[in-house]
Amino acid sequence: MTKRLNIIGGTAMVAALAVGLAGPASAHDADEFGPATLTGFASLPALTFVPASEPSGSLLDTAPVNGVAAPWDDQPVQGFSGIVKNGDGTYEVMSDNGFGNKANSGDFVLRIHTLAPVFHENKVDVLGGINLTDPKGYVTWPLTRKDRVLTGSDFDVESIQRAADGTYWIGDEFGPFLLHFDRTGAMMQAPISLPGVFAPENPLRGTTPNNLNSSKGFEGMAQSPDGRKLYPLLEGTVAGDTPGTLRLNEFDVRAGDYTGKRYVYKLDDPGNAIGDAIAIDGHRFLIIERDNGQGATAKVKKIYEANMSDRDKDGAMDKVLVADLMNIKNPKQLGGFGKTFTFPFQTIEDVVILDNQTIAVLNDNNFPGSAGRTAGVPDNNEFITLKLTQSLNADKRFL
Repeated sequence: MTKRLNIIGGTAMVAALAVGLAGPASAHDADEFGPATLTGFASLPALTFVPASEPSGSLLDTAPVNGVAAPWDDQPVQGFSGIVKNGDGTYEVMSDNGFGNKANSGDFVLRIHTLAPVFHENKVDVLGGINLTDPKGYVTWPLTRKDRVLTGSDFDVESIQRAADGTYWIGDEFGPFLLHFDRTGAMMQAPISLPGVFAPENPLRGTTPNNLNSSKGFEGMAQSPDGRKLYPLLEGTVAGDTPGTLRLNEFDVRAGDYTGKRYVYKLDDPGNAIGDAIAIDGHRFLIIERDNGQGATAKVKKIYEANMSDRDKDGAMDKVLVADLMNIKNPKQLGGFGKTFTFPFQTIEDVVILDNQTIAVLNDNNFPGSAGRTAGVPDNNEFITLKLTQSLNADKRFL
């Protein structure tokens, strides 16, 4: 995990991948990246709500958490678990299932928000958004709401990709399912199951025992440069697999089915988890790996480059450290922080490539539960940009 292989894919590489071989055609070897530099900081206050929306938090305990008591008159803008860029300085970000589990999130509406970070003012503007719905009844089991607006008790959405036609592919953890929505947020087809994998909340498993723990489904999902393939990555290990190994499955968008190709991402420690996975090109990915700590207990908050055409003896994708989020240079002391900036949040679930040497990273603030920045104070949603010490050599279609 100490060398990086910059690969220019070609016909030979495609052929090698097709037969499952690791036959990289390398341009050059490079050491791991050095400490990234903070180039932008913006923050959205924890107590930000969708104007004139519906009440939320009624299923939570009314005792204050980090000084904030439920319920609320509106929907919180929180829990960012996926991001896509619009190319004009704005971004679409997806809130996850709400307040942590199926039982307490029935009044949290699943939503994609449009954000605009304003870095020179250290703030984030919320420009609007769309709710996720199933008006045509593609979901065959009972939903929480009769109007078929989807809630955090229906799906635990954690990853998102936007297709060239403007539709959205979203990864869920309750199935785990792949979900397809049009540009208005309306579901376009029935949820797609991952063959042979069942979370406890899966409504289709019947008497089949679950082989994936709760909240361990599709936490990350990459899209191939041509948009023809999706690569959803599980957050947890499937029962029977080696502890700490996570399945990355290939899904053919045109065929509407999984291809049967599967790759393995190996965590540094089985107790860690992934936060996001996006593609750099046709065979490399950026993957957030984290421990469960926050604040003073946060130690592992890292972004790796993982290469499915360069694998170790056990078949796991080779990893190269791209950015240590607990050791970021901040020479301009952006955000009012010192010359070393840390991102000490429990869950960090969003990464997007801005250019070959710049990425943006967002946290999931688990409103109001996480307090990684200041003990006893609910975390804001922070939006940071980082300059890397090397080029990602990304596919131009991602730039």
